[in-house]
Amino acid sequence: MGSRHFPARTVLFEKESNGVTYRVPALLYLPCVAKLLAFAEERLSADDAHANLLVLRRGTIYRNYVEWEDMRVLETATLKHHRSMNPCPIYDEFTGTLFLFFITVLGKTPEAYQIITGQNVTRLCYVTSADQGLSWSKVTDLTQQVIGRAIKDWATFALGPGHGIQLRSGRLLIPAYSYHIDCKECFGKLCKTTPHSFTFYSDDHGQSWRFGEFIPNLQTGECQLVSVDEEDGSNVLYCNARSPLGFRVQALSTDDGAVFHVGQLVQRLVEPPHGCHGSIVGFPAPFVYVPTAPKTPSASRRGLGQHGPQATSERSLFFQTPTWVLYSHPTSSMSRVNMGIHLSTFPRDAESWTEPWVIYEGPSAYSDLAYIELPYSEYSASGTPAIAFACLYENGTRSPYEQISFSMFTLHDVLQNIPLLSAALEQKDGPPSHSKMKGRSCLVS
Repeated sequence: MGSRHFPARTVLFEKESNGVTYRVPALLYLPCVAKLLAFAEERLSADDAHANLLVLRRGTIYRNYVEWEDMRVLETATLKHHRSMNPCPIYDEFTGTLFLFFITVLGKTPEAYQIITGQNVTRLCYVTSADQGLSWSKVTDLTQQVIGRAIKDWATFALGPGHGIQLRSGRLLIPAYSYHIDCKECFGKLCKTTPHSFTFYSDDHGQSWRFGEFIPNLQTGECQLVSVDEEDGSNVLYCNARSPLGFRVQALSTDDGAVFHVGQLVQRLVEPPHGCHGSIVGFPAPFVYVPTAPKTPSASRRGLGQHGPQATSERSLFFQTPTWVLYSHPTSSMSRVNMGIHLSTFPRDAESWTEPWVIYEGPSAYSDLAYIELPYSEYSASGTPAIAFACLYENGTRSPYEQISFSMFTLHDVLQNIPLLSAALEQKDGPPSHSKMKGRSCLVS
C-alpha cells in the first residue's frame, strides 16, 4: 500500500450533529502574503441536491505551521433561489485580484436530473476580492455573456472543482466540464449525453471570458490544469480529468487551453467506480548540479553528463527547468479510499507516474493541491526555498464525507515515501535521480 508515514493532519471542516456536511474542497496559496485559502461547500446533507452555501477558512503560514482563522460563510457568493457549488478560486498576480468562480443550480435540482432530461438549470458565476479574501464583491452571473446559445446543447456543466491557474502571458484558466447533448430526440426523449472537459479563459484579467473546445474523444469530467515547461523551451497545457473508464484521462493543449488534442487513458492512475475528482499541481524540477568528472558514457547513461556542470555552458542558451507534476486522488479501483500522492517528472508521458504515497488510510474522496515555496533556510540544506505542498481533502472513518482535512509536506517527504521512486526516476534520461536531489530537498512535516 505504500509508506506508513503520514503527514500531520488538521481538520478544517467537520460534519455537524444536525447533518450539515462540508464537501468539495478548493485550496489556493497566495505567495504575496503567505496565506492559504481553503474553500468548501456547506450542504444540508452529503447529497448534492442539498448543497447550500460556500464557506472559507484563511490560514497564515508561519515557518513550519499554519494558523487558521474561523470559518466564514461567503454571503455574496449566491444567486437568488439557487444553491452555490464547485468553488474554483484563481488569483491574478498582475492585478492582485482574487476570483472565486462557482456554479449556481436552481432549487434542489440534482446534476443527475439535468443529465437525464437535458434541462440545464446551472449558471456560471464569480465573486472577487481585493484584500486576499477578507471581503468579497457582489456576484456576477456570466452565463449569458460567456456561454450564450451554446448552453442549449449542454445538459449541465460545472467547474473544476479546485483551483484555476494563470499562465505567464497573464491568461486566466478555469477548468470545467459539460455534459453535451449528443442526441436530443429518441422517441420523444433525450437519449445521449457525454461529459467533456474544457476551459473558460480570459486574456484581459477577467474583463471578458471565453470557453475553449472540448477534449474530443474520451469521456472526461471534473478536471484540473498545469502549465508544463519542458527542457527544450517548449510549453504545453496539461489537463488531467476524471473519467468513468476505470482510469484517469490526460490531454494536452498547445494553444493555452483553447483546443485540446485527443485524450489518452493514464493506466497508472486508477479510478474507483464512476470516478472521483483528483487534483494536480506543477512545480519547477529541483535540479542540483553535482560536481562530476568530464562527461563519460557511463555518466551519460545516468543523466549526470546531461544535467551536470559540464553541460550548463553548452545548454545555457535554451535550457530551462522542466515542470514536474504532483497528483492527489484515492488510490483504490474499488472504492473511494486511501488518499494518495503520485509524482510525474515528464507528465506528457502517461507512463511516467509513480506509485502512490498514501497520506491517509481510510475513506477519502475529493482533494485539492497547492504548491508552496517556504523561504526559510532552516528547511533547506542549501539555503534555497524549500519546495512544499499542501493538500486539502475529504476523509472520514466510515464515510469520506465526515471531514475536510489539511496536510502539508515537502518534496523531500514525497521522494522519501513514494515506493520505488528511485527506480522510476533512473529509467528516464532527464530528471535527476532521487539520490542526486537529497542535498536540495528540505524537511518540514
